[in-house]
Amino acid sequence: MGTKTSAAPTTYREAMRDALREALSSDERVFLMGEDVGRYGGCFGVSLGLFEEFGPARVRDAPLSESAFVGAGIGAALAGMRPIAEIMTVNFSLLALDQILNNAATLLHMSGGQLAVPLVIRMTTGAGRQLAAQHSHSLEGWYAHIPGLRVLAPATIEDARHMLAPALADPDPVLIFEHGSLYNAAGELSPSAGPVDLDHAAVRRPGTDITLITYGGSLTKTLTAADRLSGEGVDAEVIDLRTLRPLDVASVTASVARTHRAVVVDEAWRTGSLAAEVSSRIAEEAFYELDAPVERVCSAEVPMPYARQLEEAALPQPADVVAAAHRAVD
Repeated sequence: MGTKTSAAPTTYREAMRDALREALSSDERVFLMGEDVGRYGGCFGVSLGLFEEFGPARVRDAPLSESAFVGAGIGAALAGMRPIAEIMTVNFSLLALDQILNNAATLLHMSGGQLAVPLVIRMTTGAGRQLAAQHSHSLEGWYAHIPGLRVLAPATIEDARHMLAPALADPDPVLIFEHGSLYNAAGELSPSAGPVDLDHAAVRRPGTDITLITYGGSLTKTLTAADRLSGEGVDAEVIDLRTLRPLDVASVTASVARTHRAVVVDEAWRTGSLAAEVSSRIAEEAFYELDAPVERVCSAEVPMPYARQLEEAALPQPADVVAAAHRAVD
């Protein structure tokens, strides 16, 4: 008789570390670089121990210049390497925006298909940790606006563990947004889980009355809202977008065709948000399936407050999602 392998307890942070370890072990072209990723183990502890395991050539501490080390990553990718660049928080990625927008995203097009840039850039995103206005942004929607990039938002331990391998195999630059509130999230990782299909959203909870669409750090809140709605007689389906560019619009509209109502939950600011894009796609492609206007739940349009109670008030909460669902259903 074969031995049954059970799910192993782990955390989101450990799952990311295991993904990095697997990538470094399986392909000598892969290396990790960024600020404090080496001996310090990363600003959020994701790379802890990898420097000792793989050495300074494979786990490289970079100078305090996002433009420099992202540019170096682009050059390494052009030369045949598979670099992973870690940017501490999404606001610091703005210092490398010229490299990401004008080089990484455009070189394949501008070279007539001759110069692919297989670069992976990881960064922490989101609020909820009292890091105030400069370190609490959700700018994924900005990057999802840019052709030539693939933009990922792993929301579960399984996705944290298994999104990296297909990202490294992608010939285009891939940005992975890791919500800071998820690093300590604990759960069990099935040994049968494998590489994630980066082209499709995931139904995290089936339902019949309304579709709740979200991604990243808002998934847990949205699932909590769905559970509360169930107790109030509303059966909510929860869609995790997973990939923000390209959007899996077909999965979203298929769900809306079943439920005929939709709420989009997005921690970014409402104006010009990814939630606005998803709402527009629903209106364009599933308008006649709707029995109510699409609702949006987003952060307050203010710089993120430091004070705990003000930060919580500014962010989407399960009660806000419940209220929006009732506006659509009642």
